[in-house]
Amino acid sequence: MRAFNYSRADSPAAAAAQAAQVQGAKFIAGGTNLLDLMKLDIETPVHLIDINHLGLDQIEATPEGGLRIGALVRNTDLAADTRVRKDYALLSRALLAGASGQLRNMATTAGNLLQRTRCPYFYDTHQACNKRNPGSGCAAIGGVTRQLAIIGVSDACIATHPSDMAIAMRALDAQIETVKPDGSTRSIPMADFHQLPGNTPNIETSLTPGEFITAVTLPPPVGGTHIYHKVRDRSSYAFALVSVGLILQKDGTGRVAVGGIAPKPWRVEAADALLPKGAKAVSERLLEGATPTADNQFKLTLVERTLASVLAQARETA
Repeated sequence: MRAFNYSRADSPAAAAAQAAQVQGAKFIAGGTNLLDLMKLDIETPVHLIDINHLGLDQIEATPEGGLRIGALVRNTDLAADTRVRKDYALLSRALLAGASGQLRNMATTAGNLLQRTRCPYFYDTHQACNKRNPGSGCAAIGGVTRQLAIIGVSDACIATHPSDMAIAMRALDAQIETVKPDGSTRSIPMADFHQLPGNTPNIETSLTPGEFITAVTLPPPVGGTHIYHKVRDRSSYAFALVSVGLILQKDGTGRVAVGGIAPKPWRVEAADALLPKGAKAVSERLLEGATPTADNQFKLTLVERTLASVLAQARETA
């Protein structure tokens, strides 16, 4: 791990201002991803800004009837909150599927959204990776790609986004609240927060330099049956080959978001509209334009079969 400077921020706006003043600065809260990447020399921040003392660890009701989740709410606390378990069960279930208890105790809401890919070529500093070193190439293309993306990819990157929580947030139409270095604020729809790689896979979100996440807001509950199912190589502490987050209403309508197949949480609203027609129709629309490799072509079938299983379960529960 390389040497770095350290400071504490006393407000979200001050944190954003500090980050804008020092090129290569990073925010640190739980550190469950960042510290690992620093030890591997993948992340090399010259300055860490500690944001753990900013009071952003509350879950509050909004005037509209939704929930406002502070950026520093730990994953354990979010999954256990009675309002989340009752009205946003998809989120609670995704969090519990996401990591070990020890990691959930440290990981934060904002950090979960910002975690970086687990592509093995990204983690191997001897391999070319456009996320680590823009313009160096992508060793994953032509390599071992079983775990990697089948849709939303480019000639520059085929990595997947690893977060389970983000899949639920996408299905729930969350909004990301931020503050910029100049003190201005904005709200970013979850659909627009994570970016597809295109020619710039190193740019993973729509955040601007120094912009700081303060909260995630959920709209009023939509009801329905909530199911999150994660298919993985082992039963715990493993990232998804395919994960499906489903909200199904009694009339057969609903929403579905999928993980393990794309560089961002994958949801196609036009596919949502096909839920009454069944898993095959939804999967075909959801995966339209997919470009799998020989190693991960099985994910096309796995998405459909996982969705079919989840739909059957939801119909029995409803």
